[in-house]
Amino acid sequence: MPVKIRLQRHGKKGKPFYWVVAADVRAKRDGKFLEKLGIYNPNTNPATIELDVDSSVKWLQNGAQPTDTAKAILSYRGVLLKHHLLGGVRKGALTEEQAEEKFNAWVAEKEAAIADKVGGLDKAKAEVRAAALKAEKEVNDKRAAEAAAAALPETPEGESAEEEVEAVEAAGEPEQATEAPAEDDKA
Repeated sequence: MPVKIRLQRHGKKGKPFYWVVAADVRAKRDGKFLEKLGIYNPNTNPATIELDVDSSVKWLQNGAQPTDTAKAILSYRGVLLKHHLLGGVRKGALTEEQAEEKFNAWVAEKEAAIADKVGGLDKAKAEVRAAALKAEKEVNDKRAAEAAAAALPETPEGESAEEEVEAVEAAGEPEQATEAPAEDDKA
């Protein structure tokens, strides 16, 4: 029975979620499978991939052929590297400890790269948020300045605001002087 390592689609429309499975090639895409090897969620950034490395290597050693997408996923998580290293152990080129050491070093390096990517994405989000906040602050300052300008009395063209203020003050003083005697006359 020929076996393929392939993706089985789950999730709702527009939000795919996949299981990585070992299945008979004659089975439907989302039908029967022999073993669930892991999950793949392309909706997150970076994509979430969880695999059982040992089971995947076991299926590869037994002759299972991965599809193109499944091969890329297996390579991303190091399954193909471990399969390659175990081939070297069978041939006598490496010891089991050396192969495990090389695999663990590769996994640590890969996880560091993924962590750097996540950190870069978080930093980019923070920069975008800061730029949006700065732009919003500028717009609010501009609106406040426009509101303050609208609250000031308008000056006729050709006059400055200082001349108008002086004219109002000068006009206000004589009125007070004339009003005060008028009040005395009435009393």
